[in-house]
Amino acid sequence: MFKFLKGVVAGSGAGIKDLPYNIGEPYSSAWGSWTHYRGTSKDDGSLVSIFSLSGSNAQDGHLAAGRNGVKRLRTVRHPNILSFLHSTETETFDGSITKVTIYIVTEPVMPLSEKIKELGLEGTQRDEYYAWGLHQIAKAVSFLNNDCKLQYEWLIGSQYKPMELSKSDWALIRKSPPWAIDSWGLGCLIYELFSGMRLAKTEDLRNTASISKSLLPDYQRLLSSTPARRLNASKLIDNSEYFQNKLVETIQFMEILNLKDSVEKDTFFRKLPNLAEQLPRQIVLKKLLPLLASALEFGSAAAPALTALLKMGSWLSTEEFNVKVLPTIVKLFASNDRAIRVGLLQHIEQFGESLSTQVVDEQVYPHVATGFSDTSAFLRELTLKSMLLLAPKLSQRTISGSLLKYLSKLQVDEEPAIRTNTTILLGNIAGYLNDGTRKRVLINAFTVRALRDTFSPARGAGIMALCATSSYYDTTEIATRILPNVVVLTIDPDGEVRSKAFQAIDQFLQIVKQDHEKINTGDASGTSSIGIPSIPGNASLLGWAMSSLTLKGKASEQAPLASANTSTPLASATSSTSLVVDTPDTVVLHANLGSDLTDQAAPSSPTSTDGWGELDNGINEDHDSDKDGWDDVEPLEEQKPPPALATIQAAQKRPVSQPKPQVTGVRTKNVVKATKVEDDDLWGSIAAPAPQTSSKPLNLKQAAMHDDDDPWAAIAAPPPTTKAKPLSAGRGRGTKAAVPKLGAQRINRTSSTGL
Repeated sequence: MFKFLKGVVAGSGAGIKDLPYNIGEPYSSAWGSWTHYRGTSKDDGSLVSIFSLSGSNAQDGHLAAGRNGVKRLRTVRHPNILSFLHSTETETFDGSITKVTIYIVTEPVMPLSEKIKELGLEGTQRDEYYAWGLHQIAKAVSFLNNDCKLQYEWLIGSQYKPMELSKSDWALIRKSPPWAIDSWGLGCLIYELFSGMRLAKTEDLRNTASISKSLLPDYQRLLSSTPARRLNASKLIDNSEYFQNKLVETIQFMEILNLKDSVEKDTFFRKLPNLAEQLPRQIVLKKLLPLLASALEFGSAAAPALTALLKMGSWLSTEEFNVKVLPTIVKLFASNDRAIRVGLLQHIEQFGESLSTQVVDEQVYPHVATGFSDTSAFLRELTLKSMLLLAPKLSQRTISGSLLKYLSKLQVDEEPAIRTNTTILLGNIAGYLNDGTRKRVLINAFTVRALRDTFSPARGAGIMALCATSSYYDTTEIATRILPNVVVLTIDPDGEVRSKAFQAIDQFLQIVKQDHEKINTGDASGTSSIGIPSIPGNASLLGWAMSSLTLKGKASEQAPLASANTSTPLASATSSTSLVVDTPDTVVLHANLGSDLTDQAAPSSPTSTDGWGELDNGINEDHDSDKDGWDDVEPLEEQKPPPALATIQAAQKRPVSQPKPQVTGVRTKNVVKATKVEDDDLWGSIAAPAPQTSSKPLNLKQAAMHDDDDPWAAIAAPPPTTKAKPLSAGRGRGTKAAVPKLGAQRINRTSSTGL
């Protein structure tokens, strides 16, 4: 007995032993004899509602009804009935008085009167909110009456009792339908809802001035004086005109989404973003948003639902968005539905900043990276542009071992716009590469690849990328690797490329001059790497050059090249999904792909060009590979030379006969030995034209040479127009062999002495 009393005393009050919840402050309004408290879980701090009912005698009628209510609530499950979590009953002693208290713990709720004041709804939104709430309660009452065969279970108070119950006319009650008493109670609730006050006496129900006109006929049938004529709650749900509004219909559609066909779903979700703005905001966020997130996560919602989810998510605070929306988005990246993946990439700027570094590197990027090799050019482009937000959150291992390998392939993609934007992306993420990777990748990617691309905007992007990353190059690299490649573009067929080339030359020459001045003044601190602010029209961040791909994912249909302004940001011209970097001092290049471009067409199969060395072939290899740069880069396919230059080259390919030299002593100043150049011809059709004047004959090395390996073949002198004459005896030095001439000619092998 002592142990029992000790346990009871210890379990009394807010620290009840058997209740794993903390009891907080009570609400001002009560539910009949029950007291409604705010509460929290002792385990995780989640919110709950706690109801308590007290009596001085264990056999009290109120306590008996309370125990019955606990029993019913524990066994009945329905979406519109409070979810039961826990219950307990305690006894406390105050002298000779025993106090028995029943506790019921449910999901968190608050009194309707306080919720209405909190929302402050007016007009149409208030009516729609009332309609949805009454619709949910009517569904719960219908479930209890028609499915569970229960009655008079939910309203407490003598003022809510119909006449037959107040008079205890049990014979009439037994003859009445099972819903008669609860339909009366539903009518009482409608009165309190619209009047905004508690029902004091039954006669007040005749005051219908505040009742909605569309609900008034149903209200009167619910309160019929004849029990058999009272309206069944299920009939109220199905037939009442009052429930035919946007909010009720929208939530009903979401609740039976699995029963709808694909056309209905697509139509509904395309209208939902605009519709959500017209609905009560609290209902949208607390009811519609969870339904939508769940439908997307489990695959029952169509891809357009993602737009509505992100729009609703934008109305949440950052903390709420990270809890209610972001987990669903992260899971959607693993979806096999291409439309879902496209939607995520199109709207990534709305949630990309909320993604943590770990989530991006481990959960998001592995799924996004599959888009780099997708057969849809539009999806490849969106994947590329998403890296502007995701790349800064990737680890160095992922960047070097995976991302750069994909970008290597995209720089020789069959779509010119993708090749161009790949160069721009590299310029933007250069700051996130380590020093060793920058040394191996940037110059090769921008010069060997971009500056020699057959698409003029790609060449322009390469120049701008070099300028934007100028601080990463030392003067040796500028003088030997960058300037020689940029100077060639000063005679590019495209005027915009030429303008950018001159600007770049000025910028890099300024860097070299600064280095020269520092050396002369004895300041060697900045001689290894000097960077200066970009000239007007260039900046550290570049915007997208273009997007010529349609939303259908088809290959680009090329259009004429538009004029560009070199003093405005580099931005997308046609795609609504382009991630334009809005910086005030970036370069703009508005361009559409076209069949009538002034420059040469893109190669039919550029992917056969092996670009950044072993990066291209190592997509699926171990990330520990040390080949993460643009090593062993080969040029793109050479362009066809102009007709005039082709004629000269054809003439030079004819064999040249040489006399056998008779004397080894020859003036060195008249002999030029042609050596085989190890590298291929990297200049293509932009080499200098052949000179108009003939040069002095050169003494060629007797070893055979292959014309294709001669980088100077394109600018060699044309063959002489006159035939060579043999040296006569007595003229010149008799021991000197005839100097061979270039070009097709006949050589007299008779010596000057006549032997």
